[in-house]
Amino acid sequence: MSEENLLDPEKPYGPLNVGDLEIIVDREGCIGASACIPPADKTFTLNDEGKAVILATASEDSEDDIIDAARACPVLAIKIRKNGKDLI
Repeated sequence: MSEENLLDPEKPYGPLNVGDLEIIVDREGCIGASACIPPADKTFTLNDEGKAVILATASEDSEDDIIDAARACPVLAIKIRKNGKDLI
């Protein structure tokens, strides 16, 4: 996967802001199940290590889709905050 596809190549797991959401992927916790991808395929993909990373196109997914993607993670490795409050 090319780093140019990432929202921030220096912080592929976040924390990164997408609209009003702050997204953080727990790199150590991620098991590469890829359940986050179908709900928000513009936001998440797996890198060469099989870990979820945040894509540059993340703003093309709706907030609801990004939240659904985080909820789909079987190990809850994706954390979502909005306005300083934990959503996931």
